[in-house]
Amino acid sequence: MSLWEALLVLGAFALVLVRWLPPRPRRPVGFGAAGVVVLSGAVLGILGLRWQMVPVLAGAAAALVFAVSPLLGRATRRAPWWLALPGSAVCLVLVAASPAALWALPTPVFPAPTGRFAVGTSVIELTDPERPESATAAPDDRRTVVAQFWYPARKPPAGSGRAPYLGRTEHEARVVSEGLADYAGLPGFLLDGLPRARTHAAYDVPAADAERFPVVLFSPGLGGVRAQNTAWAEELAGHGYVVVGLDHPYDSAAVVLTDGRTIRTEVSATGDDAEDEKRAAAWTAVRAADLSFVRAQLGRIDSGEVAGPLTGHLDTARVAAAGHSLGGGAALQAARQDAAFAAVIDLDGFPHDPSPQPYRQPVLALTQAIGPDTDPDYLPHLTRVLGLSSATTYRLTVPGAAHLTFTDAPLYLPPLPSLVGTLDRTEGPRITAAASLAFLDAALRDGRGDPAAALSAYGTLTVHRPGGR
Repeated sequence: MSLWEALLVLGAFALVLVRWLPPRPRRPVGFGAAGVVVLSGAVLGILGLRWQMVPVLAGAAAALVFAVSPLLGRATRRAPWWLALPGSAVCLVLVAASPAALWALPTPVFPAPTGRFAVGTSVIELTDPERPESATAAPDDRRTVVAQFWYPARKPPAGSGRAPYLGRTEHEARVVSEGLADYAGLPGFLLDGLPRARTHAAYDVPAADAERFPVVLFSPGLGGVRAQNTAWAEELAGHGYVVVGLDHPYDSAAVVLTDGRTIRTEVSATGDDAEDEKRAAAWTAVRAADLSFVRAQLGRIDSGEVAGPLTGHLDTARVAAAGHSLGGGAALQAARQDAAFAAVIDLDGFPHDPSPQPYRQPVLALTQAIGPDTDPDYLPHLTRVLGLSSATTYRLTVPGAAHLTFTDAPLYLPPLPSLVGTLDRTEGPRITAAASLAFLDAALRDGRGDPAAALSAYGTLTVHRPGGR
């Protein structure tokens, strides 16, 4: 809640109470509160009024009439107490509704990265000339993905603006926010705090002067977008990793291309389990191919063939595939199909590979707290797929976590256990990043040892070592 929003709430609350004050303070409190309400309301109207403040404005307007009008002249009579009491109660409910709405659906505030590097971000659009776009009928349409990079950066100059959440511009962020709301079946205004949010990254600032950095490619959940794990990506970047979040057109809720076109999701479920699994397998295969394609493009980005701030800063021999939900399944499939990936992070993702085969990469799988409503096939199937790795795999179940705990969602959705679990708003993103760093440091950086001890601090850890070691 901003200062002006707090003043509006306090002024409205005082207006409601004026009717019940003793005669002497009634006039100064009434006029003072009215002035605060009018001034703060006018300022918020200029700066941009959030929808959560509409109830307090309605309550303040009603209280203003009944609290101030009797103070303007001696001939005006106050309403009797039996009529004023229910009116005051209604106004108090309206005034209280605004802070409650701001608490339930806040503008996300991202935790500051704890690493030694500042964080830069950059967006690149990549087209695969060898792969037709399977979602369209146009014969010349080729598969295009939008990749956002978060990377270790030099400290930005003073006054550098912080990057908007969900887009390169606030307009793009608003388009993506509306796409996410539409995908979730929500009115768009409920998520209007997302385009207002600012991250800790700065666009296109120079990369840090250091060795080449390991890379983590990230695929979001079904209908998700490239920036859905920004808190996680910024924390990893601050600790010396380049994180690349992918938008998958026709799958991600909304993808804004550089030519101005917006592509909305075309994925949908049928309600038939067999058909839906068939569709999920097809979507996963496309995403796995997207991950491999972008991994192959990292050399062009590092060499400067694709211009950007990361020329000469990518360690293309140390690349991990990661993802949330469907994206986690895609990361596992990409690793099985592409041996050039060095490790995998699966954030609560069900594997949909129809023919899983042995693969060589170590895996970290983070899962939600398992309860009676969890798909009973989830853990057995995930365990079988993890067991196919010839390297050590780690499955960490985080107590109090739900499916969206491993994304930015706890920062802006209502704290309902079924949605985001029972952890504190920032605890889910913090644990996700800390566990990922412990695993990545062991898997991608030489000599960092076994991460099992560090991982076990965050939940229940199951380790599968080849040969039962």
